Amino acid sequence: MLRCGSFHIPLGRPLVMGIVNLTPDSFSGDGLASNTSEAVARARQQIDAGADLLDIGAESSRPGAAATSEDEELRRLLPVLEALADCTLPISVDTYKPAVMRMALANGASMINDIFALRMPGALAAVADSDCAVCLMHMQGAPLTMQEQPAYADVVAEVQAFLRTRVSAALAAGISSDRLLLDPGFGFGKTLQHNLDLLRRFDELSIDDLPLLAGISRKSMLATITGRPVAQRLAGSLAAALLAAQRGASILRVHDVSETRDALAVWQAVNAAEVT
Repeated sequence: MLRCGSFHIPLGRPLVMGIVNLTPDSFSGDGLASNTSEAVARARQQIDAGADLLDIGAESSRPGAAATSEDEELRRLLPVLEALADCTLPISVDTYKPAVMRMALANGASMINDIFALRMPGALAAVADSDCAVCLMHMQGAPLTMQEQPAYADVVAEVQAFLRTRVSAALAAGISSDRLLLDPGFGFGKTLQHNLDLLRRFDELSIDDLPLLAGISRKSMLATITGRPVAQRLAGSLAAALLAAQRGASILRVHDVSETRDALAVWQAVNAAEVT
């Protein structure tokens, strides 16, 4: 069970987190920074498609992305949160800025998805006194430069060690373990081989049975494997999502909610048939 604000989310099956990008330069081509109504429509489309959670991001974290100002991030984010005040699903906000975290939580968010794993000054304090869930992600470097020369001796061991230190920091700050979720950060300071190693050994990444999130949807690792442009990466995204689910992912962060739900339904039906 994941405690996520007023929500208590069962984790008996892989959940689907629908992505809503409020950026002008999303790598996936679905950024909606300048149009609140379209962004809200996109969120409701994800809900109608069967999303279990929404993840809203107002700053691009694609490789090579420059930082967005706090004011601009809030300008993009707050009108969408206000318009989704009636949402009956948990809303996650993808941010690493403590001030944005506080404003997001005050305006209806129930999860913070932080690519810096609460390492920014004030980030731990920004969420510790709330009851929100927190996703701690691994990233080597920062978005602007993270893909220049990523290097590891053992990517799985190093990612796990990093996440363990961040879990310890969160617990020490008063964030209970039932609020924590871990993300190895596919594509964040990793080569294709690093990503493949993480996916192949995904089940080794759990720490103290904390749930794992996998975000591989439409990423460039799929382009490297398949040669497909971003608009044609659905099949690769579904394959990666299923592989992550088979290896223990509790939440799949995706652009294509209904298709992911269908793929999971087939896999779950086969599993149920094997049991009976």
